[in-house]
Amino acid sequence: MFNRFFGFTAVFALLFSPLSYSGEYDDALASFRAADQTAPFFENAYGYVVFPTIGKGGFGIGGSHGAGRVYAKGMYVGDTSMTQLTVGLQMGAQAFSQMIFLEDERAFKSFTSGNFEFSAQATAVAITAGVSAEANTGGGTATSASGGRNDANVSNSGYRKGLAIFTIARGGLMYEASIGGQKFSYKPL
Repeated sequence: MFNRFFGFTAVFALLFSPLSYSGEYDDALASFRAADQTAPFFENAYGYVVFPTIGKGGFGIGGSHGAGRVYAKGMYVGDTSMTQLTVGLQMGAQAFSQMIFLEDERAFKSFTSGNFEFSAQATAVAITAGVSAEANTGGGTATSASGGRNDANVSNSGYRKGLAIFTIARGGLMYEASIGGQKFSYKPL
């Protein structure tokens, strides 16, 4: 039964997380730079991580996956991937972009040291044109809508333990009250 549910969610994640191309990274970065509250992070952060598309799906058991790039002092220094497995009440599929700002060299080294993990309590600010809400990286009950990625605004949450996490909805609909954490891998150039 587990394999059937995991296979179902893996298919949704793959459908909403196509192979990224260079222009997709530029588009995602432009969207985050255009948001008034995230723009200052680009000038003040030691580094950042961008995931143009993370696909997420679930029905009881869920999962998400995405590929991204890591930057230090504005320079592209490596690739990363994110994987998440969640368990709980959930149904649907969605795709979103995610940005992680690394406040200082310590946070950067922690993220790039190997396999980095967010606990289920890490929160991300969901950037939308008219609505902002906090989204838990491990799930949580949330509904969001976006009027467009280029006119996004957000309430600033600042750094927490050296990280500031933001997401922009790209499509889909998902209801969840689940628990899980995000696990990241890093490969330098």
